[in-house]
Amino acid sequence: MPKKEKQGIVISDKMDKTVVVKVASYEPHPKYKKIIEFNKNYKAHDEKNECSVGDTVRIIESKPISGDKRWVVESIVEKAK
Repeated sequence: MPKKEKQGIVISDKMDKTVVVKVASYEPHPKYKKIIEFNKNYKAHDEKNECSVGDTVRIIESKPISGDKRWVVESIVEKAK
């Protein structure tokens, strides 16, 4: 089975070798059918501490690295301005 991929924005880089990435998903409301945005935060491993707040990154699933880190930063899609 292929590893899951997600794309999101870095909202925190204060930890060593870890970034918090906000990933948005969009789903229609079950009754009213309006499209609603759901946000979820993932802690991702950033080996070289390259990411900074505001960067758009692609993360992939991995084996557990720590207590709540199960994602790894694959690449930086766009640097923050």
